[in-house]
Amino acid sequence: MKQVLIKGGQIVVDDVPAPGALPMMVLVRVEQSCISVGTELSGLRASEAPLWKRALKDPNKVLKAFQMVAEQGFDKTKKLIETNQNSSSAIGYSLTGLVAAVGDGVLDLEVGDRVACAGANYAMHAELVNVPRNLVVPVPNGISAAAASTVTLGAIALQGVRRLSPTLGETIVVIGLGMLGQITSQLLKSNGCKVIALDLDSHRVELARSYGADIAAVSVKELDLPAIATWTAGVGADGVIVTAATADPNLLNSAFAMCRRKGRVVLVGDVPIHIDRSAIYRNELEFLISTSYGPGRYDRSYEEDGLDYPVSYVRWTENRNMSAYLDLVACGKVAAGELIEQSFPVDKASDAYAALSQVGDKRPLAVTLKYPTGTDNLTRVVRTAKSAALSPRSGVLQVGLVGAGGFARVTHLPNLARLAKDFSLRAVCSSAGHQAKQVADEQHAHYATTDYCEVLSDPNIDVVILAGKHDEHAGKALAALIAGKHVFVEKPLALNDAELDSIEKFYAVDALTKPLLMTGFNRRFSPAVAALQERLRHRSSPLVITYRMNAGFISSEHWTQGKHGGGRNLGEACHIYDLFTSLTGSQVASVSACAIGREDARMRKNENFAASMSFDDGSLANLVYTSLGGATWPKEQMEIFCDGNVFVLDDFKSVRQAGLGEPLWKGAQDKGHFAELQAMARALRSSGDWPIPMWQQLQATRISFDVERAIYGHTA
Repeated sequence: MKQVLIKGGQIVVDDVPAPGALPMMVLVRVEQSCISVGTELSGLRASEAPLWKRALKDPNKVLKAFQMVAEQGFDKTKKLIETNQNSSSAIGYSLTGLVAAVGDGVLDLEVGDRVACAGANYAMHAELVNVPRNLVVPVPNGISAAAASTVTLGAIALQGVRRLSPTLGETIVVIGLGMLGQITSQLLKSNGCKVIALDLDSHRVELARSYGADIAAVSVKELDLPAIATWTAGVGADGVIVTAATADPNLLNSAFAMCRRKGRVVLVGDVPIHIDRSAIYRNELEFLISTSYGPGRYDRSYEEDGLDYPVSYVRWTENRNMSAYLDLVACGKVAAGELIEQSFPVDKASDAYAALSQVGDKRPLAVTLKYPTGTDNLTRVVRTAKSAALSPRSGVLQVGLVGAGGFARVTHLPNLARLAKDFSLRAVCSSAGHQAKQVADEQHAHYATTDYCEVLSDPNIDVVILAGKHDEHAGKALAALIAGKHVFVEKPLALNDAELDSIEKFYAVDALTKPLLMTGFNRRFSPAVAALQERLRHRSSPLVITYRMNAGFISSEHWTQGKHGGGRNLGEACHIYDLFTSLTGSQVASVSACAIGREDARMRKNENFAASMSFDDGSLANLVYTSLGGATWPKEQMEIFCDGNVFVLDDFKSVRQAGLGEPLWKGAQDKGHFAELQAMARALRSSGDWPIPMWQQLQATRISFDVERAIYGHTA
C-alpha cells in the first residue's frame, strides 16, 4: 500500500506492507486524509534541521546522550543517534474512510461503516490504517469526505472552546485564522458569542468574515489593543483563544492585554509561553492550556486499551468531541469541507506539502490527500528492491526478525551483521509496516511484512528473533516453536504462570527433537561474568551474592510499566534472577521479597523492592532494585563472597577481586548481547547443548513471578 513518510526533511511516498486488524482497533480503508498547515509542516521543518540545531532546542536530550555515553560507550550512543536521525517517520493524524475490519473487542462497528479517525501514529496518511476504537467515530449522513477528514482539527478547536466556557453574548477574540482558527470562530458563533477574528493574512481575515465573524481584521500589533477597546465599548474581551502558530514571544501577553478584568485566555496553538506576571496578576486573568482533542488524550488506558470515561463524570472525551464536531458539521453550524481549498492524489503528496509551504494568499488553509477506491496493492508482504538478486547462502541460518523498534535496530541488527557467516536476515515483521519496510531495505532482507503468520509459514526461515512488546513474547515464541522454528526471544520469556506452563508443556514430550529456545538473558554472556565464572569454577563454599540495581526513573505512562510490559520486576529484574541461576548453577529453594511501603505514580513497588533467594547448593542471593537513585551512580553493581574472597562487578565495565591490584577484567561496558547470539549460532551449528538450559530459563522467569507475588500478594 502507499504511505506518506518524512525522511531527511523530504516527503516520500513508499510502498509498505498493509496492516492487519489488531485487538481493540479498527482497520480503516482511507478515502481522504487532511493535512493542516500547523502541526505537520512544523514536523517536516524540524526533520530538516541538522542534529545540533535540534539538540539546542531540547537540552534534555543532550544530557541523556551524555549519560548514555557514560553508561554504554560512545559507539553505541552514536549508532542510536544515527539510527533515529536516518529513520523515516509516519505522518498524519486526521482522516475518513470505510471500516475494513474490526479487531477483537470492538463490538459497535461493522465492516463498511463510514468513520472518521484521529491520532498521530494512527490516523496516518496511508491507504489502510489501524486506529484504536476510542479514536474512531461514525460519520453522520450527508457529510462530504473532505469535511469528515477534518475531524481531528474540529475536535481540537471544540476542546479549546470548551476550555474557555463561553456564555451567550460574550465577546471572544480568536488570534490566528488558520484551519483551527476558522473552525473556532464558527463554533463560537454557534455558541451565541460575538467573535473578533485577527490574523496577519488578509485572505484568511476575509474568509473568517464570510463565515460569520462579527469583526475580522488584519492584525497590526500597535493598533490591536485600541481597536479591541473600541469594539468592546471599553470593557475588553471576555476571552481570547489563541490558535496561531508563531515564534513571537509577546503574543500571549498581547492576548492578556485584550481581556477585561477576570477574563480568560486559552492557548490552543503553538506559541512561546513567556508570561509577564503583571499582565495577568493585576486583572486576575485565567490562563488555560487546551490539551489537543480533549480528555483521554495521552492516556494509554483510554486510547490504546479502549477504557472509556463515564459520561456522568467526563462529559466530553476526545471521542465525544469528535462526534459532536461532526454533528455540528452535519447540521450546517460549521462549514468544514468548504475550507479545504485543494486536494491531491496520495502519489502527489509532495505537491500537497509544497502547496502548504507557499507564502501569502496562495497558501491554502488545508488540503486533503485522496486514496484509490479499489483493493489492489494492499498486500501484507512487500519485497525489497534487492530481493530478486538475493538467494539463501548455504549453511547460513535465515532469520525472521519480529519487532523493528529501537532496541532491535541498535543492538541485534548490528550483531547479526557481525555474525554474517552464521546468520542472514530474511524477513522483518512489525505491526508498523513502514518500520518493517525501512529496516528490510536497510538490512537487505528479502521482504517486510505485518503478518506474523507469513514468517511462520516461510520454509526458508530457520530462526525467529522476537523483539516486540513483552506481552507478545510467550504466545509468539510458542507459535514459532510449533512451526518448527528455533526461537530467540527477548526477555521476559513470559508474564504469567499460564504462559510459562504452555511453553514448558511443549517440551515435556520428545524435548530433544524440538527446536531450540533461547531467552535473551544476555548478562550471563558478558565478558565480566565470564571472568567471574572462571574464578568460581572450582569453588568449595556456597555463594553469598548482593546485587544493586540503580534502575532510574521511568514514567508510569511508559509501555513497560503497563499491561504490555508487565512492570520492571517481570520485565527487567528477571535478568538478575537468571544471573543468580547461572552463577550458582543450582535449583532455587526459596524466594521472598518486600517492597516500599506505599506506591504512587512516581514510585512503584515492583521497581523499589528487595528480593532474597536461597539455592539448593546453600548459596544466598539478594537483589535491591530501585528507581529512586540518581544517574551519577552506576546502574548495576554486584558483590560475591566465596571461599574467603570478595569479587566486585562494576556496571559490566570491570570485575575486581579484593586484594589483587589488577582487575580480573576491564573494558567498555559489555552486557553480552553479541556473545549470546554467537553462543546460539554455535549451538545450532553443532546441535550441542543449549546456551541456556531450559530449566534455567524457566527458573529465572518463575522467580520473577514469586517476587511479584511477594510484593503484591497476588498471582502473577
